[in-house]
Amino acid sequence: MPDKQRLITRRDFIRGTIGATFATSMLGVKWAMADEKAVRSSLVTVVRDKNVMDADFAVDFNVYQKMLDQTMIQLTGKNNSKDAWSSIIKPEDTVGLVTTGHLNPTHDELVYAVRIALMDIGVPKKKIKMAQGGSRKARACTALISLPALKAHWLTGIGTVLKNYIMYSDSPSSYHDENSSKLGEIWNLPHVKGKTKLILVDALYPLCDKGPQPDPRYKWAYNGLIAGADPVAVETVCLKIITEKRKALRGEPWHLSPPPICVEAADKIYGLGTSCMEEIKIEHYGWEQDLLL
Repeated sequence: MPDKQRLITRRDFIRGTIGATFATSMLGVKWAMADEKAVRSSLVTVVRDKNVMDADFAVDFNVYQKMLDQTMIQLTGKNNSKDAWSSIIKPEDTVGLVTTGHLNPTHDELVYAVRIALMDIGVPKKKIKMAQGGSRKARACTALISLPALKAHWLTGIGTVLKNYIMYSDSPSSYHDENSSKLGEIWNLPHVKGKTKLILVDALYPLCDKGPQPDPRYKWAYNGLIAGADPVAVETVCLKIITEKRKALRGEPWHLSPPPICVEAADKIYGLGTSCMEEIKIEHYGWEQDLLL
């Protein structure tokens, strides 16, 4: 695609006319996407257990570990968790775990459960790295597992899957320009592209506004683990949950500010996956109360 055409497309996107722009452009322009099938579909799993946290929001590790096992079986179709992990990670991999930072951090229990699962399939402990940080950490890994916490964000609208790799750009502040529409670009950088084997979103105690600062007025016990291999599909499901929770709190639509245009841009411009709910297959297991989907 010529550079001029790409620039115009991005500008049109930022102006809020993405639907009309892409509907007409698709007739005459071949887009450089990772998957050019006419109809794309992606699997996202949502596993919940009302007993994974107590009244004080303390996490029961054994319950969370079982939720992770169930997630892996549902995602891969394997008969057990060990076979499921073996189908996506190899013992010779150097695996980077990419967690959310100190504000609304990923629960340690999830990180620990993933470490145990990886060692159980033969990945040496020394080859399992905490990989949040600059590009050097991504380059040192052959496989990445993204472990963000579910939250809204005052700079990106939603600050979960796509934003979790912002430090890999080595220029994070620049990716907040244009309402953070270019976050998907980071996933296509040479030291990142193709390395993400799994996204596991810690949705135990999400934040639906004012993120990343943990305002207790907007946190709630969702008691969930959201997962998939398509980062855009997973983010789209996360966005749906955040949006529905905000609507429930206000009793009417309560739009995120800024609008989370990075999600659709990751699909339409950067080809990372699907942002269309109709193309996403959602499999839910467990507690159904206030599912928000």
